[in-house]
Order: sequence, then structure tokens, then C-alpha cells
Amino acid sequence: MAATSTSPLFSLSSLSAALPSPTRLPISLSLRALSPRARLSVSLPLASPLGGYGAWAATSTSSAGRLRRRGLEVVCEATTGRQPDSVAKRERQNEKHRIRNHARKAEMRTRMKKVFRALEKLRKRADAQPEEIIEIEKMIAEAYKAIDKTVQVGALHRNTGNHRKSRLARRKKAIEILRGWYVPNAEPVAAT
Repeated sequence: MAATSTSPLFSLSSLSAALPSPTRLPISLSLRALSPRARLSVSLPLASPLGGYGAWAATSTSSAGRLRRRGLEVVCEATTGRQPDSVAKRERQNEKHRIRNHARKAEMRTRMKKVFRALEKLRKRADAQPEEIIEIEKMIAEAYKAIDKTVQVGALHRNTGNHRKSRLARRKKAIEILRGWYVPNAEPVAAT
């Protein structure tokens, strides 16, 4: 192996020839100089055994030891270019869950917007009747159901779901108070 003490460069073909192997896999070879001024990174196909630590381990440790003394460090990692089946399955599941979660959240937001629009119309109308709030309460129940389903499948944290349900209830109560259909008790009744 030809290398000088002043330069971190050396012959990569001699390193490849020094690593015997019965089969060839693509391996990424990275050479880093231990001094911060010199740095070299190279990728090339090298030889490595499948599943063993025979001649490869003995040769690579002795070569790495020589290179480390000269101010270089050898880092090798094997890549097969193929993902395990479990990774592919996990990716399929993640995509399916992402689509499902998006649909649940979209339904929840749509139902909440419908309630807010209905409450806003009720607030702006001058001739609103107390019976009209019953239809809005049905819409609020549907929104609660959508929120609870979203929380149940794990697409939304339960505290966030409770916060959103609270927003709906507070907005409804504010309209009822504004219209005079609900009068909060100033003094709570003591239980006997």
C-alpha cells in the first residue's frame, strides 16, 4: 500500500486487492483524515464475505491499524440495495394510516365548521327562535362523534379532542346567553 505521511491519499485499488472475498457486494468506503485539515470520502465496490468475519476481518483490522497510525481512519459499511420485507410492510401500513387519519381529521374539521357557521347565522339573525338551537345541538352531537372517532383511532390527542368539544359548547352557550335563552345562575344552589 503506497501512502505518504504528508498526504492522506493512497491507492484505493491496492486496498481493494488486499481484501479477499468469495462474493462481491457494494460497499461504501469512507476515508477520513484524523487531522481536521485533510478529508477524503470515496464510494466504490469492494469485496466482502456474506455473513462471516474470516479473512475480511483480519485484513481490515490490520490495514485500518496501519492507516490510523498514518493519520487516516477507514470506515466501511455494507449495503445490499434491498430493504427487508418488514420495512416495506411498515411503509404500506404508514401510508394506509396516513390516508385514514387525514380523512378522519377532515371530517371532524368539516363538522366543526358547519356548527360554527350555523351558530354565526343564528347570532346575526334578529328574529331567531329558541327552537332553532335544537337543530344546532344535533350538529354538535355529530361533531362530537367525529371528534371522538378521531381520538379513538389515535389521529388526535384526547386533550386536543376535549379542547375542540369545549370550543363548540362554549360557542353555543355564548349564543344562548346573548339571545337571553340561557341565564347562568349568579349564586349556585346549595345541596341539602
